[in-house]
Amino acid sequence: MTQHARAVVIGGGVVGVATLYHLARKGWAEAVLLERKELTSGSTWHAAGLLPLFNMSYSVGQIHKYSVNLYRTLEEETGQDVGLRTVGNIRLAMTPDRMDEYRQYAGVARTIGVNVEFLTPEQVREIWPLAVTDGLIGAIRHPDDGYIQPADLTQAFARGARARGAVIHRHTRVTAIERTGGGEWRVQTDQGDWVAEHVVTATGNFARLTGAMVGLDIPVLPVQHQYIVTEAHPEILARQEQGLPEMGVLRESDGSWYMREEAGGLLLGPYEKGAPACYIDGPHEESEYELFDADIDRLVPHIESAIHRVPIFEALGIKRVYNGAIAYTPDGSPIIGPAWDLPNFWLNEGHSFGVTAAAGAGWQLAEWIVEGEPTIDMLGVDPRRFGDYATGAYLKAKNEEAYANVFTVHYPDEERPAARPSRTAPCYERLRKLGAVFGQKFGWERPNWFAPEGVPAEDHWSFRRSRWFEHVGNECRNVRDNVGVLDLTTFAKARVSGEGAAAFLGRLVANRLPRTGRVGLTHALNARGGVHSEFTIHHEAADRFYLVSAGALQRLDHDWLRRQMPADGSVRFENLTPTMGVLVVAGPKSRELLARVTDTDLSTEAFPWLTGKDAAIGLAPAKLLRLNFVGELGWEIHHGIEYQNTILDALMDAGSDLGLAPFGIRAMDSLRVEKSYRMVGTELSIEYAALESGLDRFVRLDKDDFTGRDGLLAWRDRGFSNAFVTLAVDGPDDADPIGNNPLYVDGEMVGRATSGNYGFRLEQSLALAMVRPELAEAGRSLEIEILGERYAAKVIEESPWDPDNERLRA
Repeated sequence: MTQHARAVVIGGGVVGVATLYHLARKGWAEAVLLERKELTSGSTWHAAGLLPLFNMSYSVGQIHKYSVNLYRTLEEETGQDVGLRTVGNIRLAMTPDRMDEYRQYAGVARTIGVNVEFLTPEQVREIWPLAVTDGLIGAIRHPDDGYIQPADLTQAFARGARARGAVIHRHTRVTAIERTGGGEWRVQTDQGDWVAEHVVTATGNFARLTGAMVGLDIPVLPVQHQYIVTEAHPEILARQEQGLPEMGVLRESDGSWYMREEAGGLLLGPYEKGAPACYIDGPHEESEYELFDADIDRLVPHIESAIHRVPIFEALGIKRVYNGAIAYTPDGSPIIGPAWDLPNFWLNEGHSFGVTAAAGAGWQLAEWIVEGEPTIDMLGVDPRRFGDYATGAYLKAKNEEAYANVFTVHYPDEERPAARPSRTAPCYERLRKLGAVFGQKFGWERPNWFAPEGVPAEDHWSFRRSRWFEHVGNECRNVRDNVGVLDLTTFAKARVSGEGAAAFLGRLVANRLPRTGRVGLTHALNARGGVHSEFTIHHEAADRFYLVSAGALQRLDHDWLRRQMPADGSVRFENLTPTMGVLVVAGPKSRELLARVTDTDLSTEAFPWLTGKDAAIGLAPAKLLRLNFVGELGWEIHHGIEYQNTILDALMDAGSDLGLAPFGIRAMDSLRVEKSYRMVGTELSIEYAALESGLDRFVRLDKDDFTGRDGLLAWRDRGFSNAFVTLAVDGPDDADPIGNNPLYVDGEMVGRATSGNYGFRLEQSLALAMVRPELAEAGRSLEIEILGERYAAKVIEESPWDPDNERLRA
């Protein structure tokens, strides 16, 4: 028998049931959930139920905040006690770097409205009298944090969903998923088939098996997590008898463990090195309420650390050790959003903090499905942030690394080593020999900075100016004074062609398309008028366009393009990313350098700014685009990847007397901030109208209809809440804004920095920011919070370095 539903949710853990609840809450009573066994029988049942609000991610922070707020209301709404205990959460700090992490996080928290307090060691002891404060230098506390009973929470969502008409089928195993001829999804089960417009997978440990049913290699692999529940202790029982408040959740980040009271005893959960990935080939089809054998030996260092901090722990007998699977992704954040290349197929997987994220994930996914787009910037959790490099072997290495690093200091410039190198450009070894210190983006190795001769090619991470600060400054000054070369092979590259290509792209982007031979910066908006994607477009021929976008957004941007292409075959799409390399030459001597290796006329008259031409660099064919992201005279050299070393060698040989030297991504970021260049995910976001981001000259409201035009006009009519500004910062001598820094006027928060850096050409600390429109005029004074302290900042004119683009156009 075949039944019909508007949406089918697969998976009856807390994440899946929360998704069903939110679809029903949006009015989709025809939503159905299918669970192979009992609700919560995967990972939810053995979760510790903690609700950590702490997260350095802007996206995940908002998701967690929504969840915790909703959980306070569920019992009243559904009548189901969820066991919510708002006991607070303390995170201890034993090192200055840890305190810097907390100070940076506190800024993130303030920008999204999460309450966080700083504590002295003495205050920690007042709240947690059974802990000792040896070695502590401070702590933070979330008073609104706590824990919940995961099974009860799931049942509350189930009640709420059923009350709104949604249906849950237990003991219903999905056996296959396929598209119908009409474009719907047929979900086959051992109890009959369901046909639905939308499918949502929330299958936890089964995510990769579910994905395989539709040809998706979902980047999720579980890791074993253990926690210990002890027998009761007289001191804790005595506190309860006296009516004293529960001591709350205690986290010693530098010991990599959490602890809370549990039934008169304690619950200890370490995040240890060596915890193995599990269910490599998926769980057994009969898996239910499954645990692994305990491995206490792995936990010994953390147990010893816990005993040092809470001495009574040594005297407690162990009641039970839980060792269960927790789903993980390579970066530790969940995947929430549309699957690539599959219409109306949605992923809500990889939740390592699923209880905390369940409501927020369901909320945003329901908004996305019902309304067509989310209401918050979801880039940090979008499934398309990973590519096909995320193989099973890659996931095993990276997910085990992500688990082991849950409690490490999360530096803004952190680059973790597991599963690297994976994707390398041909010039990788040449750049490594020149001192390149590499980072990773979308699986690609790319130089972050270059260590001069005699300096170890080793990275150093900090919330302050790192040891590479001096060397990055030298790279920037060399680009200003001479010429530099940068490997940007990581760019996402594609060709869109066909008789309908011009019309298709004209509707997709807000700017006018460049004339044939020219290059233009364009933005694809969502329906509301926020920025979804940014593309540099070279109009190669009448019906052929070459598109370049951020390397980290390759799968997202290319999926966005393909989803909107007409189905009549008039537009063709070709992914060129793995076959095309990119080298950038920039600086006042870049024309002189290129003139030595090409016969192409590089004069401004023959080759003006924002123009593209085919050329030969030495023996190699290439495409030259006259633009760059650093604000100097320069060209991007796009080439068949097999020619990369030929081109690089020709440049290096020709430029030795011109001061040619390589530079890296960290220099590029400093240089782009001096030009007020925006980036998707920071200054450009679906949360900001394109005009709020200051894209007036790139948004042609007078052209024929384009996606997002009506939404943007409606947004403008309602009134904008933000305006893009550039700030000169009078900050500390050893730190700069890095983004998510709160901004204040007269003690009131009025905006946030979206990016920041030190501008070496200007010798000025800078920030790019969003503020209230009435505060956006040049000369306006504000305060910016950097690592817990407020400093003077002033709005300055956009593009403080070379504001008239004379150097670019030279």
